[in-house]
Amino acid sequence: MNFRGVLFAAAVLLWMPLGATAADGDYAGRVARILRDTPLIDGHNDLPWEIRERFHSDLSAVDLKSDTSRLPAPADGAPLMTDIPRLRAGLVGGQFWSVWIPPETKGFEAVQVTLEQIDLVKRMAARYPQDLEMAYSAADIRRIHSAHRIACLIGIEGGHQINNSLAVLRQMYAAGARYMTLTHTSNTEWADSATDAPAHHGLTPFGEEVVREMNRLGMLIDLSHVSPDTMRAALSISEAPVMFSHSSARALVDHPRNVPDDILRTVAEHGGVVMANFAPGYVSDARRRWDADEAAEKTRFSSPPYEGLYIGQPERAKAALAAWETNHPKPVATLAEVADHIEHIRSIAGVEHVGLGSDFDGIGSTPVGLEGVDKYPALLEELMRRGWTDADIAKLAGGNVLRVMAAAEAVSQRLLAARPVH
Repeated sequence: MNFRGVLFAAAVLLWMPLGATAADGDYAGRVARILRDTPLIDGHNDLPWEIRERFHSDLSAVDLKSDTSRLPAPADGAPLMTDIPRLRAGLVGGQFWSVWIPPETKGFEAVQVTLEQIDLVKRMAARYPQDLEMAYSAADIRRIHSAHRIACLIGIEGGHQINNSLAVLRQMYAAGARYMTLTHTSNTEWADSATDAPAHHGLTPFGEEVVREMNRLGMLIDLSHVSPDTMRAALSISEAPVMFSHSSARALVDHPRNVPDDILRTVAEHGGVVMANFAPGYVSDARRRWDADEAAEKTRFSSPPYEGLYIGQPERAKAALAAWETNHPKPVATLAEVADHIEHIRSIAGVEHVGLGSDFDGIGSTPVGLEGVDKYPALLEELMRRGWTDADIAKLAGGNVLRVMAAAEAVSQRLLAARPVH
């Protein structure tokens, strides 16, 4: 090799991302090797509610060992996005199963339905012990992954589910919940949601106590769905790193469910993690605008009880909406746009503070290329094509959320000793 060739080779070596393997272009092979050692952990999947709604919580009515995408979908819903074969194909090592309940479910009923959803997750794991196992700590996830099973974790998706009771919060933790989203789409009596009119401008004094008690228990504080003021309040109080279990970047799509850049920086300062959502309206700005326009057209055609062009005429309203949709095709979101959000979160917060939180089976449609839980490798390969190293991918896939969990557990050990429950 001549001198110019030596210089060119040296330049290539300097350009290559640190941590890339020798077979740099073998993206599928690299992903497989990374996920053999580091579990891919998704922050949010709503399959338990879909099983409740479609199969009345009867696990014998749905075979998770088969391709569930082939099952009939409801008229207003999507095919199921999750099953064990596709989890295996997606190289998933750990899954936070959401035990969501509707935000209008309140009081003692909210507590009961949440416990029924927790029971459903545990029954899922018990029904498929060769593939699934319950996990309650970062160490559990690593052990289960080493045994070639999928670690099953529980996340509560809304503070309304504890019925304004720290005692219920403690019992939810004892039942296995390892994070709680402080609100869902509506405000609670103690915290503001991102998608409701501000009532508290953050957290009430009781809301602050919820955060402190979650720290003491070792339950992760999930700030997806909450308002920016609630985000800031929780970050100022929490002694443990926080998570966003399924949120994307607001700088790219100005949806209130996404995370502003100033919050991304604060999350990084506190050691937390933002797990990117795959919901098309959060990922694609064109889709967000189309969704708003469609909602306006539905209201225009059939707003109950007295307004709307075709009120009381459902067939005419349906035909009018279909004509509008024909003239205004629905924009598609793409895998590449999800990768853009992940890259933006990394650019602002750093590679140590980004993860994956798909929202599969909680969204009505998916980005093209991310139709189900088997598609995570394709997303990781796209990031590799953009220059992400093996070390970067390992952090994104699961390393970051494992670190956050371990940190929350360490804070809990300290606080349990210092602040025993009254």
